[in-house]
Amino acid sequence: MFKPLGLIRSRAWLLAAALTLSANLACAAYPDKPIRLVVPFAPGGGTDLIARTLGFGMSTELGQQVIIDNKPGAGTIIGTDAVAKSAADGYTIVIATFAHAVNPSMMSKLPYAHDKAFTPITLIGRGPNVLVVRADSPYKSVKDLIAAAKAKPGSLTYASQGNGTSAHLAGEMFTNLAKVEMTHVPYRGAGPAITDLLGGQVDMIFGTAAAISTMVSAGKLRALAVTTPQPAAAFKGVPTIAETVPGYSVESWYGLYAPAGTAADVIQKLNAAATKAAHMPEFIKKVEQEGLSVVASDPAEFDRYVKGEEARWRKLLKENNIKPD
Repeated sequence: MFKPLGLIRSRAWLLAAALTLSANLACAAYPDKPIRLVVPFAPGGGTDLIARTLGFGMSTELGQQVIIDNKPGAGTIIGTDAVAKSAADGYTIVIATFAHAVNPSMMSKLPYAHDKAFTPITLIGRGPNVLVVRADSPYKSVKDLIAAAKAKPGSLTYASQGNGTSAHLAGEMFTNLAKVEMTHVPYRGAGPAITDLLGGQVDMIFGTAAAISTMVSAGKLRALAVTTPQPAAAFKGVPTIAETVPGYSVESWYGLYAPAGTAADVIQKLNAAATKAAHMPEFIKKVEQEGLSVVASDPAEFDRYVKGEEARWRKLLKENNIKPD
């Protein structure tokens, strides 16, 4: 049957309008189900604590539960890979750390295309690592550790939450610049690493401030030095490693990524929720007492920061011949 051209155009316009409205409603509806925040470490460590505190605040802002999913192993690669291969719909994100910027230089091959697999959301914050020993340890300073390591090369052990993590490379940088030999013992997260430190299975850890601060405050661990070039306000009276080992500098950071291809408006909503959550009094109180400075950046600033860290560590790893265990 013949249909007037005007009627056809009118129906086409109505169809286009309906499709646009449907798309807008779909975007407006995000999120309409819980969001999974993957933590590439075991429960109980500093990253897990930060993710859970931040996730609670984000849940309030987004109106949907943020579920923590711990996927430890392979220096964060297992959990990170799971997110890289997830749907780019905003319902699976990962909390990334120092290891995210180091793994491309540490590993000969990653199971994902590092520079193409993720979309940045926000840099949550930055802070120092802290060199700690048990409260009853005979080592009371960085000089004590160096003297002991030189007296018995390879006998001292330091734990980490996995290969390529800040605790690992902080130790590698220390042994390289201090010209000593120590043995690295990797774990599947800061929680089990600190448990073994307290139990006497290892001698020390260059732990993230978030992971060790509670034990330091409780008097179970002794802080010998911080890894940043300047002293940390959260650890008053604790010297820097650089005072004894010139040129030493390591910093931890935490940020959020979504799979590549996640829609810009979804990233914007996640960024806004994370920013508000990071500035909530409960979050600030929790992280500042543990040495973390809140940043809550936009995606572009986070991307620039991580690329700068990748370049810095690629250069240092090569110059200092630091390789994974």
